[in-house]
Amino acid sequence: MNEVKGVVARSKGAPVGIETILVPDPGPGEALVAIKACGVCHTDLHYREGGINDDFPFLLGHEAAGIVEAVGPDVTGVAPGDFVVLNWRAVCGTCRSCRRGRPWYCFSTFNATQKMTTADGTVLSPALGIGAFAEKTLVAAGQCTKVDPAAPATVAGLLGCGVMAGIGAAINTGNVGRGDSVAVFGCGGVGDAAIAGSKLAGATTIVAVDIDDRKLEWAKEFGATHLVNSSREDPVEAIKAATGGNGADVCIEAIGLPGVFRQAFDARDLAGTVVLVGVPRPDMEVTLPFLEVFGRGGAMKSSWYGDCLPTRDFPLLIDLHLQGRLDLGRFVSETISLDDVEEAFHKMERGEVLRSVVVL
Repeated sequence: MNEVKGVVARSKGAPVGIETILVPDPGPGEALVAIKACGVCHTDLHYREGGINDDFPFLLGHEAAGIVEAVGPDVTGVAPGDFVVLNWRAVCGTCRSCRRGRPWYCFSTFNATQKMTTADGTVLSPALGIGAFAEKTLVAAGQCTKVDPAAPATVAGLLGCGVMAGIGAAINTGNVGRGDSVAVFGCGGVGDAAIAGSKLAGATTIVAVDIDDRKLEWAKEFGATHLVNSSREDPVEAIKAATGGNGADVCIEAIGLPGVFRQAFDARDLAGTVVLVGVPRPDMEVTLPFLEVFGRGGAMKSSWYGDCLPTRDFPLLIDLHLQGRLDLGRFVSETISLDDVEEAFHKMERGEVLRSVVVL
């Protein structure tokens, strides 16, 4: 048993606190990981606010990188000393999606079997099956993806959620290619990653849409060629103007609002693709003109974790970062300690940061 410090959300909407966490030694199929860095993702805030489920208390944190400290007796994929990025898609290999060669849609992903608890024995729910706002965490070995240790943990961990979701929404889900035009609605961490992914894939026109001029300037740094403040101008008309009157080949909605999704739907070219990577609330609905769904053609897709396959995508993106072709460091607004997570949530709500990263 390992006794560590971690960030716990005890009840809905209450400030998080540092508590003593008891982390079991790894059993079959499990790995104990010493966390080196973990990004503060909006999903952690959703957990704290009760927006995911009511399985309090939560051990927060999931966008992380660290060093494997120990593995269970049957684990062969990773070994103690490996530098890994944690993921919440440890594919099973046996579900109908895996058997059809589509493991990025796996329906039965693995998590650790043993439970982490507080000092008084209360069972914790780890965020996305990870719980990485802690000095150590217990995960399924398949949740550990080995990457080049030359990459700093502060940037490598970002692939564990938000950056991978955005890049994957563009490259994997949207199939952005050379010469394409792309519009990205919402220029937070995920949206800017979609912009970076579109640039990487060879898009020549990349329109960034947001209501915050500061975020639009960040989007420009990631590769946006056109900036649209939708509080001052119609984004659909602006996107059409930037694309010869046609609309974009791929429109990526990175907010999760029905009204913005409708703008993305209207702003795409004939046979264009709309990708939803923003997370909507359960009570939201969207209404579309059915004739336009038919007449405009193309596709509407949702992108879950950027349709990524961690074993394929994480090492590739780390290599591109180390080659200077994908600047992951640009996503890191600040580095903080475990004690600063609550304030980082407030900075996120105020739109002051792309990513606060906890360094342990």
